[in-house]
Amino acid sequence: MEVMTGANERAKNIKLIIFDVDGVLTDGGIYTGAEGEVFKPFFCRDGLGIRLARQCGLKVAIITGRNSKQVEYRGKELGFDAICQGSLNKRDDYKMLKEEFGLTDEEIAYVGDDLIDLPIMVQAELAAAVGDAVPEVKARAHIISDLPGGRGAAREVIEFILKAQGKWGEIVESFLSTEHNGVSAKL
Repeated sequence: MEVMTGANERAKNIKLIIFDVDGVLTDGGIYTGAEGEVFKPFFCRDGLGIRLARQCGLKVAIITGRNSKQVEYRGKELGFDAICQGSLNKRDDYKMLKEEFGLTDEEIAYVGDDLIDLPIMVQAELAAAVGDAVPEVKARAHIISDLPGGRGAAREVIEFILKAQGKWGEIVESFLSTEHNGVSAKL
């Protein structure tokens, strides 16, 4: 992971992580079937990371430009605190989430991959880019994942934040505990 100066300090105060979907939580591909149905591949390790972030008290949200039943289903399955779809102006949804959760820019991280994500990336305290993000997004990111969207980049960003907040070691230890009975929800 490429980490810019000061990114660790920025991550310490994060209370909400907002994710784009296509190219961040998925590989960016839009797969269609013979009947016009749409499929989106999500990555289980990203799902566990989202669950762990929530267990540690962080809020998680989606802001995406497309509308998709698959995103609604997956978002509910993972327990996202908010799902904003069909967002042509992501700044409006960002402002709404900030007000809804009573947060400031300094308490928000955003993970993106393409030009449509730039307005939020320059506003949020911690801007993260997936490994295969466009150059303009990488240039404005405080952290850049080594992994591509839909293949663990979201998890890597979550781990970075939880490590900065001193929570990651406890998570790992909980999985090693003889009393651990697994994550209760689907990943």
